Amino acid sequence: MDNYEVKIISNTKIAHNTNKIKVEKPAGYKFIPGQGAYVSINTQDLKNEERPFSFTGLPEWKELEFIIKSYEKDNEITNKLNKLKPGSELLIGKAWGDIKYKGMGMFIAGGTGITPFISILRDLKQKNNLAGNSLIYLNKTESDIILKDELEEMLGSEAAFLLSREKNNKYFHGRIDELVLRMFIVDYVRDFYVCGPEAFVKDITSMLKELGADADSIIFEDTSLVDNFNL
Repeated sequence: MDNYEVKIISNTKIAHNTNKIKVEKPAGYKFIPGQGAYVSINTQDLKNEERPFSFTGLPEWKELEFIIKSYEKDNEITNKLNKLKPGSELLIGKAWGDIKYKGMGMFIAGGTGITPFISILRDLKQKNNLAGNSLIYLNKTESDIILKDELEEMLGSEAAFLLSREKNNKYFHGRIDELVLRMFIVDYVRDFYVCGPEAFVKDITSMLKELGADADSIIFEDTSLVDNFNL
């Protein structure tokens, strides 16, 4: 796989275990909102330890942006990525991914599964085309919510946040089940964008089909790759 050598421009902590990393954009590099790329740290011991991350910036930006959450089980990659300083070098592969905007719909995200949707929603906002789109976003606690203020600014009352491990009067409590889907879905003549851990994606897509959604209207990432999206 062809890789590009890029340097980190900035590495900013945006939540208790989440960083926004901006890197150089290779000449001619292209991606579609919703896509991602394999990333590794360009050192002898880590350059082959690739992980897929979604682009959260827009294609026309001069730099590439990723939002990365650190996990103890992945301390050789995400933890080290989030500790890197500007000037550190990464290897980035070509853009890939099945999550692309097809039309007005509902975005359903679990944890870092929100990241491919950030680029899509930012693109829709820029094009003044957010109307009719909505979001259900599940996290463990309030501190895990990524870019909450921006998501609320973009979608207003069409953004619903759920917490599975914390009771908070500002948010719905529990997981996304059929009752929750029935509560928020107006009709099934729309597209459904689903991203999160593999089990999350399987459960949500199964429930959507049972509730009447057409299989062709459900957009999600290949289940062999989505384990990188964690709660």
